[in-house]
Amino acid sequence: MSGPPFAEHGRRPGPGRDQKVAIVLESVELSLSEAETLLRSGVTGRVAVSTPKGPHILPVNYSVVGEHVVFRTSPYSILGTHAHRTTVAFETDTFDHERQRGWSVLVRGRAEVINDAATLESIHRIWPPRPWAAGQRNLHIGVRLEEVTGRRLGSGWDPVREATVRRIV
Repeated sequence: MSGPPFAEHGRRPGPGRDQKVAIVLESVELSLSEAETLLRSGVTGRVAVSTPKGPHILPVNYSVVGEHVVFRTSPYSILGTHAHRTTVAFETDTFDHERQRGWSVLVRGRAEVINDAATLESIHRIWPPRPWAAGQRNLHIGVRLEEVTGRRLGSGWDPVREATVRRIV
């Protein structure tokens, strides 16, 4: 059986050929400015931290205050116990599954517990992170924006203008 490659057809060759094949879109590196704009517009993300039992990736509500990603947690949680004074990774992203496009921003930096009254007041005045999960989350942790990178999937669209979730300050 001969014919054009399946990439041109958009269908698999051989058995199961009636199944559609996903089109792979280009991945574009975001500029630092684009990555920071998307980071500052977000509401939820994930923090990756190493523990003696191995890595953990945990969802958080966050805000960006100055040069820190700030989130709240419990002092006895995995993040409260293991994130302080370590380098962690933080990721936020948005994907449009219908249009097969999206973006992702990754931050790497040192995490520190924030307990200075003036800094906490500044955080609450600008935009306090509001945890969605029940329970007491009175420990504020800030991740310094030491390394900020990002990628956008697909071209011809503006992820800031077309954001599905947008923080308005």
